[in-house]
Amino acid sequence: MKQNINKFTCIDLFAGIGGIRLGFESIGGECVFSSEWDSFAQDTYEANFNERPYGDITKINPSEIPDHNLLLGGFPCQAFSICGDQKGFADTRGTLFFSIEEILRIKSPYTFMLENVKNLKSHDKGKTFKIIIKHLEDLGYFVHHTILNSLDFGIPQKRERTIIVGFKENIEFSFPKPLGIKPNLADILEKDEKVDKQYFVSEKIKKKRFEKVKSNYPVPSIWHENKSGNISALEHSCALRAGASYNYLVVNGIRRLTPRELLRLQGFPDSFKIVVPYTQIRKQAGNSVTVSVIKAVAEEMLKSIRNKKQAMPPRKQLEIWDQLQ
Repeated sequence: MKQNINKFTCIDLFAGIGGIRLGFESIGGECVFSSEWDSFAQDTYEANFNERPYGDITKINPSEIPDHNLLLGGFPCQAFSICGDQKGFADTRGTLFFSIEEILRIKSPYTFMLENVKNLKSHDKGKTFKIIIKHLEDLGYFVHHTILNSLDFGIPQKRERTIIVGFKENIEFSFPKPLGIKPNLADILEKDEKVDKQYFVSEKIKKKRFEKVKSNYPVPSIWHENKSGNISALEHSCALRAGASYNYLVVNGIRRLTPRELLRLQGFPDSFKIVVPYTQIRKQAGNSVTVSVIKAVAEEMLKSIRNKKQAMPPRKQLEIWDQLQ
């Protein structure tokens, strides 16, 4: 990446349907390798990127992966808790994060970006996250992390995700700031009269929804039923979930989200091809990233590399702070 900042190569691990790839391709990235084990996700990926991802990343020798400047991965957070206390916990073998760690160690790309659930930071009282960061730093990376919400980047979905970025040099980097505008749910919804009847809920479910929602609900809105059975009518979607029930989110209390609407709620363009059944596109959208968020992060990463300003060491920051007192 530092050889040619206008053209860089990346690999797409735990690729899903390619949301992270889309975000980085939008700023000039060229993907040279992808990996995804789910066959239906592979179908969607192949239809849209004209290549079928390699399967199980744990079965691939890192040395056989093409050289690249940037590693991308939305890795699943397996149960690190089996590692126990300090010494046991320091070993990441047996987790999917270890595959990423090995590729970073052997291929040593200049930078990486990883995405995971918001709760990664609090998993096992924060031990999981601390060990992940330590292992990345031990590989020689200067690591930055934060939680970003899709609602802040033009998408009407409340989806908070942990983003981890690392560079081989201690350069200045800042995560993207919220756009400061309220996303418009109407922009992603299709007109009811054009939606197939199969997406409309039964009268029984419809009656149940309307009995629990106040009459002055916003239109349009997405109605969300939580585990307690309470229903909220919101001007945005709650986070899409891969394993949610069919009636977890209901548009205006009368119908489910269509495949195209699900993808729009993740920032995918309408040109993105849908080639799998509805059950699978629900799962894929729920497992995906929000493309708009990833693009914003990608732009900031590229900006930092182009500017290449060395970040001030913490000790120097303290010296300057002391001088100001």
